[in-house]
Amino acid sequence: MRLKLYVDRMSQPSRALLIFCRVNGIDFEEIKVDLLKRQQLHPEFKEINPMRQVPAIVDGQFKLFESHAILRYLACAFPGVADHWYPSDLFKRAKIESVLDWHHSNLRRGSMTYVFNSTLALAFGLKLNPQAAAEGEKILLPSLEKIESIWLKGNSKFLLGSSAPSIADLSLVCELMQLEVLDEKDHDRILGPYKKVQQWIEDTKHATRPHFDEIHGVIFKVKEKLQKQRSTLHSKM
Repeated sequence: MRLKLYVDRMSQPSRALLIFCRVNGIDFEEIKVDLLKRQQLHPEFKEINPMRQVPAIVDGQFKLFESHAILRYLACAFPGVADHWYPSDLFKRAKIESVLDWHHSNLRRGSMTYVFNSTLALAFGLKLNPQAAAEGEKILLPSLEKIESIWLKGNSKFLLGSSAPSIADLSLVCELMQLEVLDEKDHDRILGPYKKVQQWIEDTKHATRPHFDEIHGVIFKVKEKLQKQRSTLHSKM
């Protein structure tokens, strides 16, 4: 049976899965779970993922949720996936696992909290929360510093000194792409000091094109919509 991906392209981890499958030639059916319409709360989706979050997959009779677990599964279960994505070398694999474990409680926590409460809440019809955004920024900025000084130490293009991207590179870069919905001044303030991070984002994009650009198209549409909303609000002030 064909692999089914339950995703919403507004979800950072969903985008990582879609790009991974496209780049590695994994055949799949994309099933949209619209977060704006709260479709993740529908009873039928609870049968797929009782946590009611995207992404999730169904591969035959096998169901799985949590994006990092899914990326590991896909890298191991489907033939033809290049070794650099999730190396067979135990030491290299453990290093990738350490980045993925760090990601959820640091970069993802900070980025999600900041972007949603400073900007993205408007797309969901909610009010912005400057206090929550400030708390997110306190986590986001040190996370970017750690990527710059630890994970990207040296002159390699990708995390952990690799010359090719891993599932960790893809997961973290998709997370940071959420910053694209910020206004230009805020985006530059957040990412501007981190030159290695900026170059790493570009290198990951390049390594996964054209799929990276196509799948992130939704982010730029939302950015345009939010820019118009901000312009309207400013014109009324």
